[in-house]
Amino acid sequence: MAVCARLCGVGPSRGCRRRQQRRGPAETAAADSEPDTDPEEERIEAGAAALCAPGAGGSAGPSQPPRCSLLELPPELLVEIFASLPGTDLPSLAQVCTKFRRILHTDTIWRRRCREEYGVCENLRKLEITGVSCRDVYAKRINPRVKSGRFMKILPDYEHMEYRDVYTCLLHRYRHILGLWQPDIGPYGGLLNVVVDGLFIIGWMYLPPHDPHVDDPMRFKPLFRIHLMERKSATVECMYGHRGPHNGHIQIVKKDEFSTKCNQTDHHRMSGGRQEEFRTWLREEWGRTLEDIFHEHMQELILMKFIYTSQYDNCLTYRRIYLPPSHPDDLIRPGLFKGTYGSHGLEIVMLSFHGKHARATKITGDPNIPAGQQTVEIDLMHRIQLPDVENLRNFNELSRIVLEVREQVRQEQQQQEEGPEDGEGHSQQSPQEPQRDPAQPNMGPPTEKDREPGDRGAAAAEEQPAQSGQGQPFVLPVGVSSRNEDYPRTCRMCFYGTGLIAGHGFTSPERTPGVFILFDNDRFGFIWLELKSFSLYSRVQATFRNADAPSPQAFEEMLKNIQSLTS
Repeated sequence: MAVCARLCGVGPSRGCRRRQQRRGPAETAAADSEPDTDPEEERIEAGAAALCAPGAGGSAGPSQPPRCSLLELPPELLVEIFASLPGTDLPSLAQVCTKFRRILHTDTIWRRRCREEYGVCENLRKLEITGVSCRDVYAKRINPRVKSGRFMKILPDYEHMEYRDVYTCLLHRYRHILGLWQPDIGPYGGLLNVVVDGLFIIGWMYLPPHDPHVDDPMRFKPLFRIHLMERKSATVECMYGHRGPHNGHIQIVKKDEFSTKCNQTDHHRMSGGRQEEFRTWLREEWGRTLEDIFHEHMQELILMKFIYTSQYDNCLTYRRIYLPPSHPDDLIRPGLFKGTYGSHGLEIVMLSFHGKHARATKITGDPNIPAGQQTVEIDLMHRIQLPDVENLRNFNELSRIVLEVREQVRQEQQQQEEGPEDGEGHSQQSPQEPQRDPAQPNMGPPTEKDREPGDRGAAAAEEQPAQSGQGQPFVLPVGVSSRNEDYPRTCRMCFYGTGLIAGHGFTSPERTPGVFILFDNDRFGFIWLELKSFSLYSRVQATFRNADAPSPQAFEEMLKNIQSLTS
């Protein structure tokens, strides 16, 4: 009991104080008479003393200070030591002896582990700030139409909760679902971010801004939340619909996959029936009414998406996705971007770099090109120098330049395929590729990726003004449609690329030529020659925790997995 008393002076142990208050005078006196250590602790201390004794085997000589036992350290120092250890190591430490087990009941240890490992900064003892982050962000800033009481229907009993319970029963138990996930909603996909938000674990579905405002911030809404309703009991609640939290369930299928299930789907229904549900969904998804959308084909696509996605309000499966790894020589920082896709509205893509190529993979998709497919591929070895603004307005002139580069790429690929027949000839193709460019004026200013064997000094000298920081003027050719006319009027550089197009249901997919335009570090565009359309992409400005790939190989494997689901 003396050990507990000393602990209460450093890191208050609420359990110890409550036990003292409940005991009578006789029980308290008997408890105070107990020894500070149990026989197991005495055995450890005796062993340490024997090692330190003169003449003992392995004992320290006169020039070496005596060795001390860890048990001899004061409790406040042990609390500091234990608080700096990973939370997963503390259960093993509690099995060493009774003294360690008692010290590990100090709540300051677990509060520090919750803060450092999971970012929990709330104070359990201040109910007035409990849950403010998730409630206010969603109810007041994101969706003013939803009353805060619906989102925070029931508050946990934090007055009788310990940080150890929060760590062991909530954070550690559900640690495997933290991070980024792609829901399996047919061709539409999506982006789910599971985070520790206040004293909750919440799954936020990230949605693109309303079409065509690609530079606006992302929207998000909660799909589920997990918290402790009672001591040592985690509760899963479904947040779908507009009637507040209700009973749900989460099942971790395997390492990189989990599923959610709603046990009260009647909470998803609205009093006005499907028509009211559709009108509400349309306002949230598109920011307008069906009467405001005059394009008949666009109306059909919207109705189709509502009917399809509403079938998944009962059960959903999620597969983990990683953010692309970044390298110093990347053209721009890889990551997530919002892009315009005509009548399909705004979609989310992931830009990643793979040696001589860059790829934009769909995280959200549509019935033509589903989520998981590589919507755009950029050939970083074939730069395109755009003509002056007057000639750029002529679509035929731009088309001629791009098709010449496409023919050049086709010839190089053909030579590579024939190279193995010549034995050593194939191994010499790769370093000479940059030099085998008959259209050298079409090459732009060199980047760090271009610092490979091959002399590009002449091309770099010709295009130095384009790299001065202001960039070169840019305008869309006449006849090229764009959902967003507010695109940048200068660009840094352009590359040859291909875009994936297909019929409804991902039928007859085909890669067609186009132009990748880099505007700045956060925006790029792509001109689809065959469709005569322009897509503008803007970076998703959000910080995602637990989203980095453990290795480049794991990221590549993830890309293959999400693509194979829709191939």
